[in-house]
Amino acid sequence: MTAPVFIALDFPDAASAQAFLVPFRDLPEQPAVKVGMELFYAAGPAFVRELRQQGFTVFLDLKLYDIPNTVGHAVARLAQLDVQYLTIHAAGGTKMLQQAVANKGADMKILAVTQLTSFSEADMQATQQTPLSMADSVQHLAKLAYAAGVDGTISAPGEAALIQAVTADDFLRITPGIRLAGDAADDQARITTPKVARQSGATGLVVGRSITKAHTPVAAYQRVMAEWGNEA
Repeated sequence: MTAPVFIALDFPDAASAQAFLVPFRDLPEQPAVKVGMELFYAAGPAFVRELRQQGFTVFLDLKLYDIPNTVGHAVARLAQLDVQYLTIHAAGGTKMLQQAVANKGADMKILAVTQLTSFSEADMQATQQTPLSMADSVQHLAKLAYAAGVDGTISAPGEAALIQAVTADDFLRITPGIRLAGDAADDQARITTPKVARQSGATGLVVGRSITKAHTPVAAYQRVMAEWGNEA
Protein backbone atom coordinates (compact mmCIF):
# COMPACT_ATOMS: atom_id res chain seq x y z
CA MET A 1 0.00 0.00 0.00
CA THR A 2 1.28 3.47 -0.82
CA ALA A 3 0.17 7.00 -0.05
CA PRO A 4 0.72 10.25 -1.93
CA VAL A 5 3.41 12.86 -1.62
CA PHE A 6 1.64 15.53 0.43
CA ILE A 7 2.48 19.22 0.17
CA ALA A 8 2.26 20.74 3.65
CA LEU A 9 0.19 23.91 3.33
CA ASP A 10 1.90 25.73 6.18
CA PHE A 11 0.25 29.08 5.54
CA PRO A 12 -1.47 31.48 7.96
CA ASP A 13 -4.76 31.72 6.07
CA ALA A 14 -6.86 30.29 3.25
CA ALA A 15 -6.07 33.09 0.80
CA SER A 16 -2.32 32.46 1.05
CA ALA A 17 -2.77 28.73 0.62
CA GLN A 18 -5.08 29.11 -2.38
CA ALA A 19 -2.70 31.60 -4.01
CA PHE A 20 0.14 29.13 -3.59
CA LEU A 21 -1.90 26.36 -5.22
CA VAL A 22 -2.82 28.33 -8.36
CA PRO A 23 0.16 27.18 -10.53
CA PHE A 24 -0.41 23.56 -9.50
CA ARG A 25 -3.79 23.56 -11.21
CA ASP A 26 -2.04 23.21 -14.57
CA LEU A 27 -0.58 19.82 -13.62
CA PRO A 28 -2.21 16.70 -15.10
CA GLU A 29 -3.19 15.63 -11.60
CA GLN A 30 -3.77 17.79 -8.53
CA PRO A 31 -1.25 17.16 -5.75
CA ALA A 32 -2.27 15.85 -2.35
CA VAL A 33 -2.11 18.46 0.39
CA LYS A 34 -1.72 18.52 4.15
CA VAL A 35 -3.67 20.98 6.28
CA GLY A 36 -2.16 21.44 9.73
CA MET A 37 -3.40 23.06 12.90
CA GLU A 38 -2.46 26.66 12.09
CA LEU A 39 -4.31 26.72 8.79
CA PHE A 40 -7.28 24.67 9.99
CA TYR A 41 -7.79 26.89 13.03
CA ALA A 42 -7.55 29.99 10.85
CA ALA A 43 -9.65 28.87 7.88
CA GLY A 44 -11.86 26.19 9.39
CA PRO A 45 -13.87 23.36 7.86
CA ALA A 46 -15.05 25.55 4.97
CA PHE A 47 -11.52 25.70 3.58
CA VAL A 48 -11.19 21.92 3.72
CA ARG A 49 -14.48 21.58 1.85
CA GLU A 50 -13.15 23.99 -0.80
CA LEU A 51 -10.04 21.87 -1.29
CA ARG A 52 -12.14 18.74 -1.69
CA GLN A 53 -14.42 20.47 -4.20
CA GLN A 54 -11.32 21.51 -6.15
CA GLY A 55 -10.20 17.90 -6.39
CA PHE A 56 -7.39 17.81 -3.83
CA THR A 57 -6.71 14.77 -1.68
CA VAL A 58 -6.65 16.18 1.86
CA PHE A 59 -4.59 15.08 4.83
CA LEU A 60 -5.89 16.80 7.97
CA ASP A 61 -3.01 16.90 10.43
CA LEU A 62 -4.57 17.73 13.80
CA LYS A 63 -2.74 15.16 15.97
CA LEU A 64 -5.77 14.45 18.15
CA TYR A 65 -4.95 13.47 21.72
CA ASP A 66 -7.67 13.31 24.38
CA ILE A 67 -9.84 10.84 26.24
CA PRO A 68 -11.20 8.07 23.96
CA ASN A 69 -14.79 9.30 23.87
CA THR A 70 -13.79 12.84 22.93
CA VAL A 71 -11.45 11.69 20.17
CA GLY A 72 -14.07 9.30 18.81
CA HIS A 73 -16.65 12.09 18.52
CA ALA A 74 -14.08 14.46 17.00
CA VAL A 75 -13.13 11.91 14.36
CA ALA A 76 -16.79 11.37 13.49
CA ARG A 77 -17.23 15.12 12.97
CA LEU A 78 -14.09 15.43 10.86
CA ALA A 79 -15.17 12.47 8.74
CA GLN A 80 -18.03 14.64 7.51
CA LEU A 81 -15.45 16.84 5.75
CA ASP A 82 -14.56 13.92 3.46
CA VAL A 83 -10.84 14.09 4.26
CA GLN A 84 -8.73 11.11 3.23
CA TYR A 85 -6.17 11.13 6.06
CA LEU A 86 -6.28 12.24 9.70
CA THR A 87 -3.62 12.14 12.43
CA ILE A 88 -3.91 11.19 16.08
CA HIS A 89 -1.23 10.57 18.72
CA ALA A 90 -0.32 6.92 19.31
CA ALA A 91 0.57 7.89 22.88
CA GLY A 92 -3.15 8.36 23.53
CA GLY A 93 -3.32 4.62 24.07
CA THR A 94 -5.21 1.63 22.74
CA LYS A 95 -8.73 2.71 23.72
CA MET A 96 -8.29 6.14 22.14
CA LEU A 97 -6.87 4.61 18.97
CA GLN A 98 -9.75 2.14 18.74
CA GLN A 99 -12.34 4.91 19.17
CA ALA A 100 -10.73 6.84 16.33
CA VAL A 101 -10.83 3.80 14.05
CA ALA A 102 -14.45 3.05 14.97
CA ASN A 103 -15.59 6.55 14.03
CA LYS A 104 -13.56 7.25 10.89
CA GLY A 105 -15.13 7.80 7.49
CA ALA A 106 -15.37 4.99 4.98
CA ASP A 107 -12.59 6.48 2.85
CA MET A 108 -10.57 7.97 5.71
CA LYS A 109 -7.25 6.57 6.88
CA ILE A 110 -6.15 7.16 10.45
CA LEU A 111 -2.43 7.78 10.94
CA ALA A 112 -0.82 7.59 14.37
CA VAL A 113 2.03 9.93 15.27
CA THR A 114 4.82 8.07 17.04
CA GLN A 115 7.47 10.63 18.04
CA LEU A 116 7.57 14.14 16.61
CA THR A 117 10.36 14.70 14.10
CA SER A 118 11.42 17.79 16.06
CA PHE A 119 12.47 15.50 18.93
CA SER A 120 15.96 14.13 19.18
CA GLU A 121 16.39 11.00 21.28
CA ALA A 122 17.73 13.09 24.17
CA ASP A 123 14.73 15.45 23.91
CA MET A 124 12.32 12.54 23.99
CA GLN A 125 13.99 10.86 26.97
CA ALA A 126 14.13 14.07 29.00
CA THR A 127 10.58 15.20 28.17
CA GLN A 128 8.89 11.83 28.59
CA GLN A 129 11.17 10.63 31.39
CA THR A 130 11.86 7.36 29.62
CA PRO A 131 15.06 5.33 29.27
CA LEU A 132 13.83 3.88 25.98
CA SER A 133 15.77 4.55 22.82
CA MET A 134 13.99 6.44 20.06
CA ALA A 135 13.83 3.23 18.02
CA ASP A 136 12.26 1.22 20.86
CA SER A 137 9.71 3.93 21.61
CA VAL A 138 8.69 4.28 17.96
CA GLN A 139 8.31 0.53 17.54
CA HIS A 140 6.26 0.22 20.73
CA LEU A 141 3.86 2.98 19.67
CA ALA A 142 3.62 1.62 16.13
CA LYS A 143 2.68 -1.82 17.46
CA LEU A 144 -0.05 -0.26 19.63
CA ALA A 145 -1.46 1.56 16.61
CA TYR A 146 -1.31 -1.49 14.37
CA ALA A 147 -3.03 -3.71 16.94
CA ALA A 148 -5.79 -1.10 17.34
CA GLY A 149 -6.59 -1.16 13.61
CA VAL A 150 -4.98 2.17 12.68
CA ASP A 151 -3.99 2.44 9.00
CA GLY A 152 -0.44 3.67 9.45
CA THR A 153 2.00 5.92 11.22
CA ILE A 154 3.63 9.31 10.94
CA SER A 155 7.27 9.07 11.91
CA ALA A 156 10.76 10.18 10.94
CA PRO A 157 12.09 8.76 7.64
CA GLY A 158 14.77 6.61 9.22
CA GLU A 159 12.16 4.79 11.32
CA ALA A 160 10.06 3.40 8.46
CA ALA A 161 11.96 0.12 8.33
CA LEU A 162 11.71 -0.26 12.11
CA ILE A 163 7.93 0.16 11.90
CA GLN A 164 7.60 -2.23 8.97
CA ALA A 165 9.49 -4.86 10.97
CA VAL A 166 6.87 -4.90 13.75
CA THR A 167 3.69 -4.29 11.72
CA ALA A 168 2.97 -5.31 8.11
CA ASP A 169 3.97 -4.37 4.58
CA ASP A 170 0.57 -2.75 3.90
CA PHE A 171 0.73 -0.63 7.06
CA LEU A 172 1.28 2.95 5.88
CA ARG A 173 4.53 4.61 6.89
CA ILE A 174 4.23 8.33 6.13
CA THR A 175 7.32 10.40 6.74
CA PRO A 176 7.61 14.16 7.29
CA GLY A 177 11.00 15.76 7.82
CA ILE A 178 11.72 15.56 4.08
CA ARG A 179 14.17 17.98 2.51
CA LEU A 180 15.67 18.21 -0.94
CA ALA A 181 19.46 18.05 -0.95
CA GLY A 182 20.91 21.39 0.06
CA ASP A 183 17.84 22.67 1.91
CA ALA A 184 18.04 23.79 5.54
CA ALA A 185 16.86 21.44 8.31
CA ASP A 186 15.08 24.31 10.16
CA ASP A 187 13.33 22.94 13.28
CA GLN A 188 13.43 19.28 12.27
CA ALA A 189 15.91 17.03 14.05
CA ARG A 190 15.49 13.85 11.98
CA ILE A 191 15.33 14.52 8.23
CA THR A 192 16.29 12.95 4.90
CA THR A 193 15.70 13.24 1.14
CA PRO A 194 12.74 11.72 -0.78
CA LYS A 195 14.95 9.08 -2.40
CA VAL A 196 16.49 7.93 0.87
CA ALA A 197 13.06 7.90 2.55
CA ARG A 198 11.75 5.52 -0.10
CA GLN A 199 14.82 3.31 0.16
CA SER A 200 14.28 3.22 3.92
CA GLY A 201 10.74 1.84 3.60
CA ALA A 202 8.52 4.93 3.60
CA THR A 203 5.22 4.56 1.74
CA GLY A 204 4.36 8.27 1.59
CA LEU A 205 5.93 11.67 2.21
CA VAL A 206 5.02 15.03 3.68
CA VAL A 207 7.07 17.87 2.19
CA GLY A 208 6.71 21.46 3.32
CA ARG A 209 9.37 24.12 3.05
CA SER A 210 11.38 22.43 0.30
CA ILE A 211 8.34 23.10 -1.90
CA THR A 212 6.49 26.02 -0.31
CA LYS A 213 9.62 28.16 0.13
CA ALA A 214 11.16 27.26 -3.23
CA HIS A 215 11.66 29.92 -5.88
CA THR A 216 9.61 27.77 -8.26
CA PRO A 217 7.34 25.57 -6.12
CA VAL A 218 5.96 23.48 -9.00
CA ALA A 219 9.47 22.62 -10.17
CA ALA A 220 10.45 21.71 -6.60
CA TYR A 221 7.37 19.48 -6.32
CA GLN A 222 8.27 17.79 -9.58
CA ARG A 223 11.80 17.22 -8.33
CA VAL A 224 10.44 15.61 -5.15
CA MET A 225 8.15 13.39 -7.24
CA ALA A 226 11.02 12.39 -9.51
CA GLU A 227 13.21 11.46 -6.53
CA TRP A 228 10.29 9.58 -5.00
CA GLY A 229 9.88 7.67 -8.25
CA ASN A 230 6.82 9.34 -9.76
CA GLU A 231 6.81 12.03 -12.42
CA ALA A 232 4.39 14.95 -11.91
